[in-house]
Amino acid sequence: MSTNINLSRRTFIKATAFVAGGLVIAFSIPYAKRFMQKEQAAAPGQDKPLPVPNAFLRIGTDDSITVMLAHSEMGQGVWTTLPMLIADELDADWSKIKVEHAPAAPDYIHTAYGIQITGGSSTTWSEFDRYRQAGALTRALLIQAAANTWGVAVDSLRTENGFVRNGEQTLSYGQLAEKAAGLETPTHVTLKTPDQWKFIGKPTRRLDSAEKINGTAKFGQDIQFEGLKIGMVARSPVFGTTLASVDDSATLKVSGVIKVVKVPTGVAVIADHYWAAKQGRDALKLTWQTEGKEKPDSAALLKQYSALAQQPGLSAAKAGDTAQALKQAAHTVTAEYVLPYLSHAPMEPLNCAVKITEDGCEIWTGTQMQTTDQGAAAKILGMPPEKVMIHTQFLGGGFGRRANPRADFVSEAVEVAKAAGMPVKTVWSREDDIKGGFYRPMFVHRASIGMDADGKPQAWQHTLVGQSIILGTPFEKVMIKDGIDATSVEGVADSPYVKDLPNHQVELHTMPSAVPVLWWRSVGHSHSAFVMESLIDELAHTAKQDPVAYRRQLLKNHPRHLATLNLAAEKAGWDKPLPEGIFRGIAVHESFGSVVTQIAEVSVKEGQVKVHRMVTAIDCGLAVNPDGVKAQMESSIAFGLGAALSSEISFKDGEVVQSNFHDYQVLRMKDMPKVEVYIVQSSEKMGGVGEPGLPPVAPAVTNAIFAATGKRLRSLPIANQLA
Repeated sequence: MSTNINLSRRTFIKATAFVAGGLVIAFSIPYAKRFMQKEQAAAPGQDKPLPVPNAFLRIGTDDSITVMLAHSEMGQGVWTTLPMLIADELDADWSKIKVEHAPAAPDYIHTAYGIQITGGSSTTWSEFDRYRQAGALTRALLIQAAANTWGVAVDSLRTENGFVRNGEQTLSYGQLAEKAAGLETPTHVTLKTPDQWKFIGKPTRRLDSAEKINGTAKFGQDIQFEGLKIGMVARSPVFGTTLASVDDSATLKVSGVIKVVKVPTGVAVIADHYWAAKQGRDALKLTWQTEGKEKPDSAALLKQYSALAQQPGLSAAKAGDTAQALKQAAHTVTAEYVLPYLSHAPMEPLNCAVKITEDGCEIWTGTQMQTTDQGAAAKILGMPPEKVMIHTQFLGGGFGRRANPRADFVSEAVEVAKAAGMPVKTVWSREDDIKGGFYRPMFVHRASIGMDADGKPQAWQHTLVGQSIILGTPFEKVMIKDGIDATSVEGVADSPYVKDLPNHQVELHTMPSAVPVLWWRSVGHSHSAFVMESLIDELAHTAKQDPVAYRRQLLKNHPRHLATLNLAAEKAGWDKPLPEGIFRGIAVHESFGSVVTQIAEVSVKEGQVKVHRMVTAIDCGLAVNPDGVKAQMESSIAFGLGAALSSEISFKDGEVVQSNFHDYQVLRMKDMPKVEVYIVQSSEKMGGVGEPGLPPVAPAVTNAIFAATGKRLRSLPIANQLA
């Protein structure tokens, strides 16, 4: 595969810099776009908009190869996947590969979104071309440097495992790095064809495993340096309320407490260490102005949402005359589904270290959205963004919580350090994290589906009620159209079950609330897939048809769905008998450009659900690292099962009821089922992997519970329904 790249000073890159006696390769975004906006076409006869050099590949004279990631590693495996792309085109020695997080800078913006961000299961597909181009460009420069050294033609040379070879002669990449750095960059590189790939598509062990096992990996919580203090913030227990009074006299008597400062989010206690900060915060006597403020209550919200779900909303998708088609239906299935607020609950609670000097600001944290955090910090401090240096650390889980358009925890940490007048690491406890806001929103779905005499759906009326995660953010103008937040209705408005029907109507009620909400792993699909795949199971039961056979009929024009459905059914032995007391359920769903089918095998005894086995089939297009894909499916199952079985955020008198893992329960190790993952060999466009495995988990389990008990579960978590 040949790639023509205009590498003039005006349009691409210049590889001429020396760093530590080696070669630095800068590579760029091909025509980077603003966040979620279409690329603007260049006027006739003009060049495309100038790309920005945005990531660097360093080859040292010691033969080391350092890849700088424009994305954050939070367990999803890009620390390995992206270097694989470079290594293949470079013919690198894999043992020489090193990886670093890139700093926050315009150079590192996402190829599609126009800001530096890790999210939407987009890293690998968005970087597939430019990281390979970087490897190919570097290889070309090294070959040219070797040809000049030996006085031979470029075509007579080959590369292998970190060396350029000329017959029996060899030069390592490190030996050639300085000469390569002084060369003019080529305007054409040839990318390898799939049959030439050595790494891409092959199971590859993770590069970050060793340092995470031996404890040398640095997470935000690990940051320490001389003069750094610990801060903890006392925040209002009711969202949207303000501070009325502070009595810090007892706090200032706690050994290790340095000072108490007010910040926009509450009152911060600054101390020499965490325990002093925690004790000092507990000793604060605070009153909050709650009069006239909204005090969310889960029971009241459910009643309100359910009433609205029976009323017309804003149209998100419409075709034909759904009301008339429903009247003519031979059978009608009507159901209401309820999904609760959910916390992200990463294993590493939020934290952010900030050092402010006269020359600028340094921030150490695990973040998914560097551009936004950098801009927020700069605004607070009244300095240009380039004066704010963000040192991205490994993330101990993100799931969307560390990609906040409001930059909440980073902004707060900057405010704390500014008010304290010293370097401070602001730390959240587990209780702070679970009670502190930004949840997957609560949703109510109400659907009526009309079926013909053969049991096939003919009309689909569907109304959703919930909060928007985009309303009030900088992305509102781009991502909300005609009042519809696309993330609220995704998985329903674009579902093949709905869109294939000549008569369908999807409507949305967006509810205002003081409860802060945010994208959560798989975003809208986290609730829509549960509803859609449960409804399809209800239709199959009403039609007295096998759930797999019924889906095959409905998805006959969707080959990717069918491929995962058939592969999972085959590997699970869907048509084979199960041991006594074990029952199966199935769900198939498309999200983030990938299609996943999950089959669950469960038992139900005395109201207790046990998931014994999960069989997964995924079509994600090219699987760059099959081991990584399997790991993300396993991760999605663990995360999804926790939410399905027992996780819930509820409100009483305006306060969050849950506080820690004893009452906001995630999946325990003992409850993890056997998992089998099968990857469809696909030539489809590459999709995401980190999120698509999660949406079909809950419906696969609840559909299996229905097979076991005859009870249809229309709300989550499951524990509340079978107790």
